[in-house]
Amino acid sequence: MEGQQIGAVRAVTERSRGDTVEPVLPHGHLLPTLQEYVMSTVVPPHALHGSGPHKVLALHGWFSDRSSYLPLFPYVDTERFAWAAMDQRGYGEARELPGPYTTERIARDALALADHLGWSTFSVIGHSMGGKAAQHVVALAPDRVRALVGISPVPASGAGLSDATWDFFASAADDPAVRRAIISTTTGDRLPGPWLDHMVRLSLANSTRDALAGYFPDWAGTDLSPLVRGSAVPALAVAGAHDPALSPDVMRATWLQHFPRATLTVLPDAGHYAIDEAPLALLAHIENFLAPLTPAMGG
Repeated sequence: MEGQQIGAVRAVTERSRGDTVEPVLPHGHLLPTLQEYVMSTVVPPHALHGSGPHKVLALHGWFSDRSSYLPLFPYVDTERFAWAAMDQRGYGEARELPGPYTTERIARDALALADHLGWSTFSVIGHSMGGKAAQHVVALAPDRVRALVGISPVPASGAGLSDATWDFFASAADDPAVRRAIISTTTGDRLPGPWLDHMVRLSLANSTRDALAGYFPDWAGTDLSPLVRGSAVPALAVAGAHDPALSPDVMRATWLQHFPRATLTVLPDAGHYAIDEAPLALLAHIENFLAPLTPAMGG
């Protein structure tokens, strides 16, 4: 980790030596300190899949790491798309990367990854918390985003939780049983217990307690809708019919209101975890949505 930070400092120093660096930030954002700028340029651990001209950044959810996208990868059209699934700070191979744990920091890390890969434009996909982070990518770099896809995405305006639900979700950082209950409830209390146990084990193994505790108030409570409302980016929301939390009705009241070019797809056999529950149907909807926006080979 120390080596990564030193390398990032050297990279910034080399780029900045003899030049005047004037970061361009969205309206309302504070100029970062040198430490914040350096940390925001660390390339997060990631997995690449495909070699097509349409580049796709994939951001995972609150209880997951980048491996959550593995059920989709065997079936991706690799001649048309190239995916990069990244670990967010506090997860997977990025467990030791420090916070702050916010969707803005996820978005800045995602842009650093795109820069590292040489992707000037790309589409961005996010599940749940990652869906809100994907919207933050649009807020920070709207001209670089071909299309936005949210899989049961947290709305830009926040999750709209009651006080009791807020406290319950907050306790998930310290209580695996709460994580299990959340996963079961948001998939309609209809999936096998061994799968629920498997998801909890993955969450415990692939995330830190501090990351879960840190990200929660940001994704659940922060309102970034003023930064994306009216955006011209094509935006697909995929909602599971069995997800009572981020339901199709929630998407209609939020996502479809924030993005004028929004589309909603409802998966009848999925809840909050469509990547696991209905991977083929989900991927078909994603690729069909992105296909008209795919550049020509070499584009």
